[in-house]
Amino acid sequence: MRLKVDVLPAEELVYPDVVLVVDVIRSTTTAVAFLEAGAEALYWVPSLEAARAFKDADVLLAGEVGGLKPPGFDLGNSPREALEAPVGGKTVVMSTTNGTKAAHVAARTAKHVLLASLFNAHAAARLARELATEEVAILAAGKEGRVGLDDLYTAGVLAEYLGLLGEVEPEDGARIALAVKRNYQDPLEALSLSAAATALKGVGLEADVPFCAQVAKSAVVPILTGRVGEALIFKTAPPGLTKRAIPGTGAG
Repeated sequence: MRLKVDVLPAEELVYPDVVLVVDVIRSTTTAVAFLEAGAEALYWVPSLEAARAFKDADVLLAGEVGGLKPPGFDLGNSPREALEAPVGGKTVVMSTTNGTKAAHVAARTAKHVLLASLFNAHAAARLARELATEEVAILAAGKEGRVGLDDLYTAGVLAEYLGLLGEVEPEDGARIALAVKRNYQDPLEALSLSAAATALKGVGLEADVPFCAQVAKSAVVPILTGRVGEALIFKTAPPGLTKRAIPGTGAG
């Protein structure tokens, strides 16, 4: 099984199999928190304008610009807020600076797209390994076109756990991510040193960083189940999901 890590999204990337999208500070962590809180579905859209087009009584808008909730949105991009948000049975439409765009890159070609963070790392890695037939790829969102230490560290955690689940053949990007992970004893140290964490401190949201640094606290794995217009629809992967139980929904 090939194990690949791409440190940034790019239009030319092609994925033949399973992709784990990582934007640990904060959108993939927040996505898991929304589903933990009872959201029916997450619509990931590439822009604020696309999000606003979905607004109605049964839909909540969530997102960020510069780390802060955009004007007219119901919720920001804080996983702490998401876990306590009144989202039960509702659709949450999300647009963020980096994570939602990375997911759209993955979804162009992949058979399966999963959202991964430290918060659901083990569950996401297990499902990716079960669904994959030839390759598991990890796509790090980065921060505004630059490699993010936080996402690369998380990719290393995922890669290491995938190695424990079965024999894998890591490509160079995966080896780099593994080396980054092994350089830090504490997830919070790695995340706190990242540009994403520094930006949150600048807007008073530094308390989100320790939340995002929690490892394997959730069994929820958001999986791409379809599309509506510009939205990628993510729902909680059901227990016992296998590659024989779900058709590919990413490509096309």
